[in-house]
Amino acid sequence: FWLKPFWLKFSGSDRLTRHAPAAAMPIIIGRRQLRRGSALAVVALVASVYLLTNAFVAPTTWQTSRAATSVALRSASGEYTGFVPDMQRRTLMNLLVVAITAVPALVVLGGYAFYFYPPLPGGGAGGVPAGDVDGNPITLATWMKTHKEGDRELVQGLKGEPFYLITKGDSIKDFAIGAVCTHLGCVVPWNKAVNRYCCPCHGSQYDEDGKVVRGPAPLSLSLAHVATTDGNILVSPWPETDFRTGLKPWWS
Repeated sequence: FWLKPFWLKFSGSDRLTRHAPAAAMPIIIGRRQLRRGSALAVVALVASVYLLTNAFVAPTTWQTSRAATSVALRSASGEYTGFVPDMQRRTLMNLLVVAITAVPALVVLGGYAFYFYPPLPGGGAGGVPAGDVDGNPITLATWMKTHKEGDRELVQGLKGEPFYLITKGDSIKDFAIGAVCTHLGCVVPWNKAVNRYCCPCHGSQYDEDGKVVRGPAPLSLSLAHVATTDGNILVSPWPETDFRTGLKPWWS
């Protein structure tokens, strides 16, 4: 189609076009517009390819070529000149390597974070259901069938850690006591004979509310709120001041 206008000019066909009937003029004009559009499309394609091939390469001029040659001559002696060829392309590749490496690294770190800080299951009033030894939710009715005034028993509480529920009258107290010793993490049993929590590992003791009364444990046992919703016993975090010591809770 590049040669067709030239051929038409010297073959006299353009004169036929000028003298063509009026009905044929739209067809002729449409063909001319199509040729022009095709030519512009080809030019745009070539320009795009050229820009893409030179997007990450600095333009080469006579001065830059001469400078590169002089740098190469000076660097032959082993002296560092600071010249880095194709710096933009190298930077792009470095960014790609960092991005590709960061994805699996973030996945691994996310797995560790999920392991050490698991999401807490939700419950009524922001709490989690207290679970029995098998993890099944405990209802207040079921608890009261087997417990009487003053009874304490371990349940699964926040993050699956052991907490003591305390029976009071025909219900339970509004707080639970963590069973993990603050010395080395042993589970502290309740000794009804002395009315204390006594650690069998190193002799630490806590009173009936979990306040430390004998070392080597440095801190009191943790606390958690207890509430009953729709008959289910729920345990929730205790962020308030420790009522036993008047201090901020160390476990928050």
